[in-house]
Amino acid sequence: MIPGKTRSWFYAARLRTLPLSLSGILMGTALAAFYHQTNTAVFILALLTTVGLQVTSNFANDYGDGVRGTDNEDRIGPKRALQAGMLSRAELKKGIIISVVINIVLITLLLSTAFTSSEFWTFAVFLGLGLASIWAAIRYTVGASAYGYRGLGDLFVFLFFGLLSVLGTLYLYTQELTMLALLPAVTIGALSTAVLNLNNMRDFHSDKKAGKNTLVVKLGLNRGKIYHFLLLGTALLCMVIFAALTTGVSWTSFYMLAFIPLALHTRTVSRVTDPLLFDPELKKLALSTFLLAFLCFIAFNYFL
Repeated sequence: MIPGKTRSWFYAARLRTLPLSLSGILMGTALAAFYHQTNTAVFILALLTTVGLQVTSNFANDYGDGVRGTDNEDRIGPKRALQAGMLSRAELKKGIIISVVINIVLITLLLSTAFTSSEFWTFAVFLGLGLASIWAAIRYTVGASAYGYRGLGDLFVFLFFGLLSVLGTLYLYTQELTMLALLPAVTIGALSTAVLNLNNMRDFHSDKKAGKNTLVVKLGLNRGKIYHFLLLGTALLCMVIFAALTTGVSWTSFYMLAFIPLALHTRTVSRVTDPLLFDPELKKLALSTFLLAFLCFIAFNYFL
């Protein structure tokens, strides 16, 4: 049995969100294998760093939305730790600080493993990107100018979960970037943004009432759906082009099978009229994104 307080921290960490955050690391590692570069230590540390950043983000979101009153009885999704009284404001704030310290240690270890002492400026740039990732994880909902309340969450998710996560991971292995790698990076970014958009469509009414001006609140639900389909279509198009330029029409493109559940998801979303019904689709979309990255990881490591 997990003690009550420990269980509360696990609840606040929202471990179910980890597969989506790991997708960028898996895709970046898959691309490195495509270019014949592997490093087990970098892989493990990159996974741990991403887990740390995601947990920090979840703690901060719990704290930020709880303090602002956005997490209230109108919210459709699962209750947050602060909202449910499982953790206090002071406890969550302390948890955020501790997790930030752990993140900095992990980022430093990761960069020290990936880069040599002669690559000081590269180390410094990536350290800056790591600190920016910590800032982005916290400021989504925390602070007077929290960007999640101004409709900028989608942009930051696309940049950090997609481009930085995939291309940054690739660079840790290879110390170079390619235009070809941009296609899977945009794919993961678009799918991760779609997860956020789906979450915001689910919370449309409660967010609007609480003054959380997400992009969906600004667009409206109907346009939010169109935007959602554009994100999914962009992801599919990028991977089709990537497959055509690399593996071609062959069995080694089996990673494209991940778009089958995404197609089913698209059909379901198109028929939803009650925001409550978006909630079950969140897990399907997040796991489909993880499945795509995992299948690419398998394909590029073992079949190319």
